[in-house]
Amino acid sequence: MESGYVALEGGSVVDARCRAPGTAHGELVFTTAYTGYEESLTDPSYEEQVLTFSYPLIGNYGVRAERFEDGTVHPNAVVARELTDDVAEWLADEGVPAVDHLDTRDLVGQIREGGAMKCGISAGPDASPEAAKAALADCPGMSDHDDIGAQVSVAAAETYEPEGAADGPDVALVDCGAKGSIRESLLARGATVHVLPYDVSPGDVADLDPDVLFVSNGPGDPANFEAAQTLVSEFAGDLPLAGICLGQQIVARALGGETAKMDFGHRGVNQPVLDLDSDRVVMTTQNHGYTVADPGPELDVTQVNVNDDTAEGLESDDLDVITRQYHPEANPGPHDSLDFFDDVLAMTGDSRRTPVSAD
Repeated sequence: MESGYVALEGGSVVDARCRAPGTAHGELVFTTAYTGYEESLTDPSYEEQVLTFSYPLIGNYGVRAERFEDGTVHPNAVVARELTDDVAEWLADEGVPAVDHLDTRDLVGQIREGGAMKCGISAGPDASPEAAKAALADCPGMSDHDDIGAQVSVAAAETYEPEGAADGPDVALVDCGAKGSIRESLLARGATVHVLPYDVSPGDVADLDPDVLFVSNGPGDPANFEAAQTLVSEFAGDLPLAGICLGQQIVARALGGETAKMDFGHRGVNQPVLDLDSDRVVMTTQNHGYTVADPGPELDVTQVNVNDDTAEGLESDDLDVITRQYHPEANPGPHDSLDFFDDVLAMTGDSRRTPVSAD
């Protein structure tokens, strides 16, 4: 069996087994999810990262395209204790390097202690520790990917209509790396969904005259999504606003808040979130490395993470804003928070205050 190597910041190199050949680098992160590997691997939020699975066996129920969140694998490379042949072959076909047969418990422990770190991967017949170190040396930080949105967004607007009569609200979904299940969750509730490029102009949104502006999840530093922030600023108060994950961070920044990079982020399907109004705890799916450190003057924190008190939900009754840091569409994960999409669509119609303006 061919060899693989993982070079870490700090100088250490971990020996592994090659499961899909190639050389790659990226920010090394881990997920605690024990299921949903197909959804995780096709989640655009993992763009420019190297995904480590903490659960020891990945691939035990095969690979089925209907579970994919996007048409491609997004992590730059994959690390696991053991990958099945199905997953290894899929990653090889996608050109994504993958290694296993290493102690992922130790690797996850290092990430928890030192934070998400840069790494280099070398795997295959020509693999070597030196090649892994060279890949690491060329690895940029996540905030250095100035235009990462262009790597994951649609190039032009796409419109999806629900089955049956399309008489529901129109949603302008700003695609900063949107998971397909977000679009499907809106379609299932009768909405027409206009998927728009991450850098769509206010004028193009005004021409659509949607009922709600929805900012999606996505990869990287929210500070690099300036066009989406401008869009939120332009329509705040005129149009109901919603956001998921990166979308929450973009909305907060646009309305005067601040974001910060987390030590190792939240990635998994068992993150507990406390709703401050109902005092109810729900289990959630999460995948993010940045958080809203200060919601600013316009937004109220309505939900917090039970483990570290980070902001999980922001709202404004005056501006018709509702956002979530976690993934209510729950692919994969618990369905505790699917009602978020009902709450978003409830802001449309009679609650809309004024016509959309691009002035």
